[in-house]
Amino acid sequence: MPIVSIKIAEGRTLEQKRGMVKDVTAAIVKNLGCPASAVHINITDLKRENFADGGILLSDNK
Repeated sequence: MPIVSIKIAEGRTLEQKRGMVKDVTAAIVKNLGCPASAVHINITDLKRENFADGGILLSDNK
C-alpha cells in the first residue's frame, strides 16, 4: 500500500489537485504494479506565509 504525502503552496484549484492525484496514482501503478485502489495520497496545503524559497517567503514574493 503506497502512501504518498504531497506538500504544496495553497492556492491550487480542486481541478488541479484532481489532475495531480490522477497522474501520481497512474505513475505509482505503472512503476510498482499495484492497483490504483491501494494508492493513498495526502495533500497538505501550506500557507504561503509558512513556506520560503531562496530565503524569501512566498507571501512576500508577489
